[in-house]
Amino acid sequence: MIGENTHKRGLKQSVDWKLIGVYILLVLIGWVNIYASVHSDNPATIFDWSVRSGKQFVWMLTSFGLAGLILFVIPPRLWEGTSIPLYLFVCFLLVAVIFLSKDVKGSHSWFELGPVKFQPAEISKITTSLLLANVMSRQNFKLSQFKDFLLVAAIIGVPMLIIVAESETGSALVYAGFIFVLYREGFSGWWLALIGLVILLFITTLTISPYTSILILIGILTVCNAFMGPRKEFWKRIGIGAGFVTVMALLPWLWGLLQENVQGHLDWMTRVAWVPKAGESSGYRWSFLLKIKPMYVLLALSFLLLPILGVRAFRRKDGFLGLSIMAFIIGVALVFSTDFIFQNVLQDHQRSRIEVLLGMKEDLAGVGYNVNQSKIAIGSGGLTGKGFLQGTQTAFGFVPEQSTDFIFCTVGEEWGFLGCLVVVLLYVFLITRLILDAERCRESFTRIYGYCVASCIFMHLFINIGMTVGLMPVIGIPLPLLSYGGSSLWAFTILIFIFVALYRQEKKYF
Repeated sequence: MIGENTHKRGLKQSVDWKLIGVYILLVLIGWVNIYASVHSDNPATIFDWSVRSGKQFVWMLTSFGLAGLILFVIPPRLWEGTSIPLYLFVCFLLVAVIFLSKDVKGSHSWFELGPVKFQPAEISKITTSLLLANVMSRQNFKLSQFKDFLLVAAIIGVPMLIIVAESETGSALVYAGFIFVLYREGFSGWWLALIGLVILLFITTLTISPYTSILILIGILTVCNAFMGPRKEFWKRIGIGAGFVTVMALLPWLWGLLQENVQGHLDWMTRVAWVPKAGESSGYRWSFLLKIKPMYVLLALSFLLLPILGVRAFRRKDGFLGLSIMAFIIGVALVFSTDFIFQNVLQDHQRSRIEVLLGMKEDLAGVGYNVNQSKIAIGSGGLTGKGFLQGTQTAFGFVPEQSTDFIFCTVGEEWGFLGCLVVVLLYVFLITRLILDAERCRESFTRIYGYCVASCIFMHLFINIGMTVGLMPVIGIPLPLLSYGGSSLWAFTILIFIFVALYRQEKKYF
């Protein structure tokens, strides 16, 4: 409530102009580089409607108009009150687009309204952020309560699963960023570690072997239990775990030597024409060893130890050890289901991109072409770049989708390492500013929404730049504010300026 001594702040004090300035600067940098990416020997002007730079200029003007409308006309409190119907409406659009849209490169995610294309997945990040902020800012909400956690998981999971059904894996992956919001609001950091462990096991199983993945799982769980257990038992737990992992790591080599000796024994028995029944029985027993694999031994020993560890956890009331036992069982199940998921759940193009990314195969003329050309473009830029409109990879169109998903390689080729550094630092400033502003807010709704905005931008930045330099699979996701596209620019503008408006509402009075 505003008291008698409360003073009203003007626009200069209540609006975060630095945040807005970085937003405008990134949009302008994107516009210039979009023009560079479509530049040719017979160039049009940057304002020409027939090329993407001219169309992007129109999207920029409309985005600036949307920003002004959100900041100065629409009441900020409207967003919290309408978050539920907006969320449900966008979920309806996400479902409808699957049945009403055309197939574009295997994806059903775009509405076409004449010359204008609209992607509901871009808007869904806004409505999901608003509803998360609404639900999580309620007075009795606690993430530790199962019903509240289940509600939050449903809010994030429903649009995410629908987007996956549209074959828009990249847009769906952005939703994983909301876990940072949950972490800020009290979600255990162990869940972040668990997600990292799942990714590590998946990659290790594909690139090395399931045996190695299980050894890594045992090693990580051992270290975690050593840190979480009594201090006096730290080195004891580390020693036992390290000894077990070391012996099991050497087991395939030792088992190979044993099997060579067994095979030699059987060959000798065959040469001397071993006939007696006792010999046949002995030979059968020895040959059985050839069929046993080190994986069977590892699993047998591990699962024999689980009941012992379970009893120990129960007697000592060691909840973390009990959770570790569950994590081991789930981890082993994940390791043995990785091949099924990779071969039967992922689509062919997704599987091929992961194989190229992980070095499982090389296909520079096929699925690896975009990334290879992108890395050539970025690498050829050197320290300061080739200069505006001087990029050969850019000018001759060697990189497909260069004005959208691969806009960052245009920056790298024409502006060099320093240009890339400036762009990345601008994003870092934008994300940091959003988090700092969110922390200054008194109202939970504004703070949580601010973290949602920062998380969405971070995920887009991480995935997009990662795929242009070959550290992430190519999954088709725009670089915020830089990539060509009206849906993307509008969505990020609305996402950011709703927070700017909410922040202004809080800072208007002091």
